[in-house]
Order: sequence, then structure tokens, then C-alpha cells
Amino acid sequence: MRLYHWHSTVSARWFHPLLLVIWFIIGLSLRFTNLTAKPPWTDEFATLVFSLGNNFLPVPLDQAIAPDILLQPLQPNPTADIGDVIHNLITKETHPPLYFVLVHLWMKLFPNQGELVSLFAARSFPALLGAISIPLTYGLGRLAFRSRLVGQLAAAMMAVSPYGIFLAQEARHYTLAMIWVIASLSCLVIATRHIQNRTLLPLWLIICWVGINALGIATHYFFALTLCAEALVLMLLAWQESMQAKTPVFLLPVWWRIYAVATGTFVSCLVWLPSFLENRSRSSLTAWIQEGERVGIEWVSPIFQALAAWITMIALLPVESPQLAVVIVSGLGMLIFFIWAIPILVRGLKVQLQRPQTSLVTQVFAGVVLGAIALFFIFTYVLGIDLTRGARYNFVYFPAVMIIVGASLAVCWQRTGKKAVMLIWLMGLISAVTVICNLGYQKYYRPDLLVPIIQQNSQVPVLIATTHKTLVQTGEMMGIARELKFSGSQTTTQFLLAHQEKDPNTSTLALENTLKQLPRPFDLWLVNFNAPISEEVKKCLPENKSFVPVNGYEYKIYHCQ
Repeated sequence: MRLYHWHSTVSARWFHPLLLVIWFIIGLSLRFTNLTAKPPWTDEFATLVFSLGNNFLPVPLDQAIAPDILLQPLQPNPTADIGDVIHNLITKETHPPLYFVLVHLWMKLFPNQGELVSLFAARSFPALLGAISIPLTYGLGRLAFRSRLVGQLAAAMMAVSPYGIFLAQEARHYTLAMIWVIASLSCLVIATRHIQNRTLLPLWLIICWVGINALGIATHYFFALTLCAEALVLMLLAWQESMQAKTPVFLLPVWWRIYAVATGTFVSCLVWLPSFLENRSRSSLTAWIQEGERVGIEWVSPIFQALAAWITMIALLPVESPQLAVVIVSGLGMLIFFIWAIPILVRGLKVQLQRPQTSLVTQVFAGVVLGAIALFFIFTYVLGIDLTRGARYNFVYFPAVMIIVGASLAVCWQRTGKKAVMLIWLMGLISAVTVICNLGYQKYYRPDLLVPIIQQNSQVPVLIATTHKTLVQTGEMMGIARELKFSGSQTTTQFLLAHQEKDPNTSTLALENTLKQLPRPFDLWLVNFNAPISEEVKKCLPENKSFVPVNGYEYKIYHCQ
């Protein structure tokens, strides 16, 4: 009998750690599957170039250049160090440098991909961080609800979340920022308990919270949205406490320590203020989220963009499949799934709100999510900066969503049955496969589709011309050049980045001058060329054959005989 009891105790002790290891392995495997199958896009090229300590300035403008010259910033520079990484980011980019410094050190551990930096090296770092967020989510769920079940279910959903896998397979800083979000929310949970009990925040918590917030801001400026959402929750909590006590609680000792955290965090943000103000002068890099005057359906499009991002945190079937029948079936499947699943999740959330021991912490997480969403719409509709256009920006509250889902599923597991929970998790797993197979959350640019079209339709030398404003357009062409390099194409190809500030005719003139210098015959491919067509181009014969559209690239072909 004692031996049986001992075995039971040991089994119970190891069950949750082993289960967490399983979620971690599943999440890690999903995030590393087909990791380099998708071509890098402009933002990822920025990560590669700046993490190497390089920049885009060596790429010549307004002249025909070979692919190797265009790809030169992707070549590792042995003399570049962390100082170069920080300097280039502060002076030429719009992001703080912490993540890029870490990637700079990480990529040194991997061999190059030929002459160029390894794409696997750049993407493996965020993929690993995405997997690490799984046990961290467990820790946050268990800490918040004092429940291993909530922690396990939140971790299980994080492991297979299609949105989480999308972020993890991008060579960008979102998974690192997400880790700081989880850590900051953990501090918020502990702080709310101290506020509830009218006890002072310990010094270690103040130091940790300020340090975590500082690291979050040093990773991504949008981490400030998480901090604002947390501040809204704390203000709401103070108001509730004041109403219950029928006297202001803002001057209680516990709140003075909250103010200390806020002050320390504010000071850590001020460090980046000069860089942030400098970034405003490079606002063209973020012009794509800056709205003009809205007309008609544009008033409601942010709502649908936000809704799409929320849905994909849990489920995403192959809605970007090239086959229309698959798209229709996938859309219907997701609709049926959410009609069935949403009531289950809502019921679970209501139960957690009604339980005395979980009501406060459920309000905290719901407040963070709703506060962040409110901030998104304030930026979109009031300030004219449409944050809903970038689904990736939802990292600022995504971990809180996973905790709420885990808490809701825990109620379902305990009350209504385990099959519903298993089905929701399996839907997440299928959705994860959708993302890694490039049938959902496809890359914005598909040079892997454009390059075969160029190879099949041009048997003479090729000039690919685009209008150039920022490093975004350089990245667009880098994608094509990289794909040409690794496809082994024998076609002689050159690129023209026709620069323009405000007058589009400067690009037109640069193209005309370049065409006059090139020996004929050659094919001119105007790719994302946003300028008037010059007279020299009109001397060439336009291709009348229609071609399939390619994500991120609008193109026209001229045969210059």
C-alpha cells in the first residue's frame, strides 16, 4: 500500500513537467518545420542587414546593377561589431536595437549560406523564442489562476496557435517582445494581489518589473501599448477600490510603490525618446499604416482586419490556398467551428469571473486585452495610424488572450467534458500545419513565384526596374535577386532602383537614361514601378500575354529589340 502511494506521489509530481515538455516539443517542432521554405520579405531583409552591422546605403541607385551588388548588404562583414549594429539602427531604422544585437551574436554560431548570411540562422532565433514562450505561458497561467490546469491548457494552445507560429517563423523581434509581455503581465498579477491585500510591493518586484519593461521598450516601441493597457487596468482597479472603501486609495503606501514602477518605466522609455523623434523623420518607412482620408468601406475595414487577427490566434484553415474550392470549404469550416466554440469559451470566462478566487485576475487579463484593443482603434480612427493593418502588432496582448482561453477551457474540462477541449486543440494543430505549409499567413512578397515567370518568358538579358523611396523597395528587389541566385538562373539579369523623393518624373528620367546605355536586345520588367512611362520604354514592344498575379509584385514586360 505504501509502495502504491509512493508511485502515485512520484507520478503526480512528474506528470505536469512531462506534459509541459510535450507541449514544448510540439511547439518547437511546428515552429522549425519548413522554417526556410518561405522566401524572406522586406522586413526580414532589414533584420538580416542591420543584424550583420551593415546597412542599405552601399546599394547604388539610378543605375543598372548586378544581383551580387544588390545582395552585398547580406554578406557577413567580419569587421562589424555590436557598435555598428546599434549605430545603423539608431540612424537608419525605426526600431530599438536590443533584438538585432542578440541576433548579431546568434548568427555568428551558424555557417553562411554561400556568400550570404544564413536565413535559417536568422529565423531560428525567433522560432526558439516562440517555443520558449510556451513554458512561460504555463508559468503565467499557473501564477495568475493558481491552477496547473489553466497553465497547461494555456501552454497547449500557445504551442499550436497559428498566430503564434506565424510570429515565430518571421525573422523579426515579435517573439522576444512577447516574452517581455508575459514577464510584465506576471509582475502585474503579483502587484494586483498586493493591492488587493493592501500590502507593499517587495523591492525585488519593483526592480524586476521596471527592468522587464525597459527591455520590452528596447525590443519594440509598440511594447508601450502593453504598458498603457496595464496602466488602464491599474487605474480601473484603483477606482474600484476607492468605490468600495468610499475613500480615495491613491495615497496608500501600496500605490506609492506602483508609482515608483511607473516612474522607473517612464525613465527607461525616455532613453529612447531622441531615437524615436529621429525615427519620425523617417516616417516613410511606416507610411503604409498611416491613413489618409477614409471613404466608404474604408471606415469598417479596420474592424474586419482586427477580427481576422483575433480569429487566427485560435484557428486558421487554408483560406489562402490557390484552389477556390479549398478556400470556400476552409471558410465554412472556420465559421462552423467558431459558432460552436465561442459559446464554450464565453461560458468558461463567465464562470471564472463569478468565482471569488479568480474574478479579479480574470478582470485583469480581460482588461489588458480590451484596453489594448481600444488603444489600437484609437490610433486607427483618431490618430489616423491603422495598427490593424499589421496583424503582427497584436503581440502586445496575444499572451493575455492565451491565458483567457486557457482559463475558459479549464472550466470546460472540469464541467462540460474533455472532448470539446480536445477538439479545440486539434483545430489549433491543423491550423498550425496550415501556416507552416504556407496556406495561411502567406508572405507579403512572393519572389519564388515571380522568378520562374521571368525565367520562362525571357531568353535574353533582363533589366528589372522599380521605383525606389526607402529600404522597403530595396528589400523587394533583394527578394528577386536572392531567388535568382539560389535558382541557378543562367539569364543575365540587372536591377535598377530608380529613386524618387516627391517628383515621380525623377524615376522616369533615371529609367530613360539607363535604357539608352544598355546594349540590345533585352527584356525590361517594370516591377512595382510607380512613375510615368518614358518615351524610351515606348520604343520597346509590350508583352500582350496575360500573366498570373504575384503577391507583392505588379509587373509589366517590354521586349527591347
